[in-house]
Amino acid sequence: MKLIAQPLTAEGFMPYGTVIAVADDSAGGRLINSGTTLRFDLIDDMQLSAEAGRPMLALFRAQARSFPHAVTEMERHALGSQTFVPMGGKRRFVIVVARADAAPSADALTAFVTDGRQGVMLAPGTWHHALLAVDAGDFVVVERVAATVDCDVYEVNPIVSVTWAG
Repeated sequence: MKLIAQPLTAEGFMPYGTVIAVADDSAGGRLINSGTTLRFDLIDDMQLSAEAGRPMLALFRAQARSFPHAVTEMERHALGSQTFVPMGGKRRFVIVVARADAAPSADALTAFVTDGRQGVMLAPGTWHHALLAVDAGDFVVVERVAATVDCDVYEVNPIVSVTWAG
């Protein structure tokens, strides 16, 4: 089975979470720090506190993946969101997702490719593949951490081949 990642848009990604991006025209920001900084409030509830969870800020240093890439498993975090934001220049990544329902079938997968400046916040329970960096580099990850690990893994069968038009 083949899957082609589509350009990431807020509308297309809505069933899976939130796109994190600021328009080039800087609309929606507000000046702070004596007018020297433009602040953008992007997400006001990251849903990280269920069952004694707390926020964890991590840095993932990702190697560029080869495409097409074989999608053999998906994972989900039922109790909290998970956020990926590229750092330091343009860092594109492919995100393979499925709705937060029962374990996904291969034909239920959808894929998006970012423009290198966009991040995503996956809604709790959204099935997703591990980070698939198109461009090697650093990504800030915000996720829920607690005494009990919140990660279900599901084997994809048949295997899906994901690529992107780039």
